[in-house]
Amino acid sequence: MAEAVVAPERRAGGLHGSIGVPGIVFLVVASAAPLTAVGGALPVMLAIGNGPATPLAYLAVAAVLLLFSVGYAAMSRHVTDTGAFFAYVTKGLGRAPGLGAAGLALLTYTAIQAGIYGLAATTLQSLVVQYGGPDLPWWLWALALVAVVGVLGYRNIDLGAKVLGVLLVLEIGIVALLSIAVFVQGGPEGYSPQSFDPSRFTSGSPGIALMFAIASFIGFEATAIYGEEARDPRRTIPIATYVAVVLIGVFYAFASWAVVVAVGPSQVETVAGEHTADLVVGVVSGQYLGSFGDHVLPVLLFTSLFAALLAFHNAIARYCFALGRAGALPQLLSRTHDRHRSPHAGSVTQTVSAVAVLALFALAGADPVAQLFTWMSGLATVSVLALMLLACLAVLVFFARSAVDRRKWNTRVAPALGGVGLLVVLVSVLANFTTLIGGSTGLAAVLLGLVVAAFAAGAAGALRPARPKEAPEPAPTTTAP
Repeated sequence: MAEAVVAPERRAGGLHGSIGVPGIVFLVVASAAPLTAVGGALPVMLAIGNGPATPLAYLAVAAVLLLFSVGYAAMSRHVTDTGAFFAYVTKGLGRAPGLGAAGLALLTYTAIQAGIYGLAATTLQSLVVQYGGPDLPWWLWALALVAVVGVLGYRNIDLGAKVLGVLLVLEIGIVALLSIAVFVQGGPEGYSPQSFDPSRFTSGSPGIALMFAIASFIGFEATAIYGEEARDPRRTIPIATYVAVVLIGVFYAFASWAVVVAVGPSQVETVAGEHTADLVVGVVSGQYLGSFGDHVLPVLLFTSLFAALLAFHNAIARYCFALGRAGALPQLLSRTHDRHRSPHAGSVTQTVSAVAVLALFALAGADPVAQLFTWMSGLATVSVLALMLLACLAVLVFFARSAVDRRKWNTRVAPALGGVGLLVVLVSVLANFTTLIGGSTGLAAVLLGLVVAAFAAGAAGALRPARPKEAPEPAPTTTAP
């Protein structure tokens, strides 16, 4: 008999908040760090991917993720848990795969956050030196960022959402301003409609373009993490998921088209290859925004990275909370702050783990961009794709076994199509993985081995008996005056 589904209730001792659709969208879009993707990944896609047809790569990935989101959103109506992927996969496939998914999630967000710390610290270091400040080692700036992110992450999610909202509006605003300036002034070869010609998609190396495109979306899937802190999770999470995918996809397609127009489709691959580091935050901005762009864009690039750091910190802290509550990690992590109602223990744990990873790379003398950022971004890309494929399978199995939702498109067709699309993207990423990490086949094997190890280590936690659920705390009583 189908399991009865009731409206999700706030758990006693759980997380609390009043975050709505805009707040969750800010949190997850900030994770994608749009300006960082446009300034960093886009030039590489233009140079060694499929050149002028790059906007189509973003739209293709957005279409696959929208299909994935249909089943993901349908499942969110029946599972409200800050563990997100862990909760979804457990519900559909069982405790061992669920804990394996949790291991992948922790690896994904820890890796990408560590990589962004390296890039953000380097960006901050350059800004400080540019404006006459001291030239300190990158790792000192990284530790300062860890401290600020840790303080904000320790507090209620509503504060973090407000900070991210302001930063995200500024970030998207400057890229929109640059794109509009390009289209108003025009490019050397016109408006390049060939960027949206399907026949041009297979030119060059579309696999590389898809690989960097999916990496640019990492973080959008975190909408369900905030279910317990949402004002109305059954309504908020599905809407926020769709809005995040559409917003990110349209933003990337529009911005990449503007860069193609600015440089010219016949020259964009060559120019991008020569100016991979400063094509957008330099060549294009200098030409179309002048000195204003030269000063403002680098600052907003840093705030984009900071917003992503805070968003991923929040995501990891909530996974730690969910795993502590489920008995897979120490119970201490399941505690919430008396006043902020935040997963403060998970937040502190995440801060300590970030310092440990950064210390490892700093002591090894690794380059914060060429090694820390590049390697960790590649690792996170493969890990999140594996995670989403598990979630697709969990959605299909859950709805096949229950009768809680009989909509075939939402529970069968769309999740299956999304899974096929994700599998195609994963194959493309694996085929070009050494390019993504800028390393050797030996390094690629080590990083891919970490993905397997993370899943196995998580799944092994199922061998331990689950901790008995605690009885709900009694509601406080009041006496009449």
